[in-house]
Amino acid sequence: MIQIMLALLAEIPNSVRHMKQGQFLFHTGDRVTSVFVVQTGEVHLIRHHKFGGSAILQRALSNSILGEASLFSSNYHCDAIAQSDVMIQVFSKSKVLEQLRRSPTLAVALAEYLAIEVRQQRQRAEILSLKSVSQKLDAWLASNGVLPPRGTVKYVAIEIGVTPEALYREISIRNK
Repeated sequence: MIQIMLALLAEIPNSVRHMKQGQFLFHTGDRVTSVFVVQTGEVHLIRHHKFGGSAILQRALSNSILGEASLFSSNYHCDAIAQSDVMIQVFSKSKVLEQLRRSPTLAVALAEYLAIEVRQQRQRAEILSLKSVSQKLDAWLASNGVLPPRGTVKYVAIEIGVTPEALYREISIRNK
């Protein structure tokens, strides 16, 4: 269904934006004017806590939608930061909403996409509720299949609520 949704979105006038690693796509509080589809690269949605620290809300890879949670909001609720060089399709929020009203197929495809996202967030909440690094890694592996590739362990650690050092230790134990 994601391919159907992406094909229907592609019918909406859009532009392509190239970003370098570390660039912001949007900041918390920015006015919502666009919805995005990651074509290549990786973008993280990050919420910074007022007491320090941050949480990665989404790791968006190729064919991921960004900003869909803000379609019915005035302002973005988090920062979107390129984690690598990225190419992103940019769609006008008003044009997307207009197309959703006209196309039941697009509306159902978006609803299905959002249902998948909700299930993934519930799974993430379950992982965060587990006590040990080992349990958290086992649960993460159950949905992702393989150990995180080199260079991404720190993001997985944040995602599952442990320190990178603790996750490296657990992976080291498993590799013995």
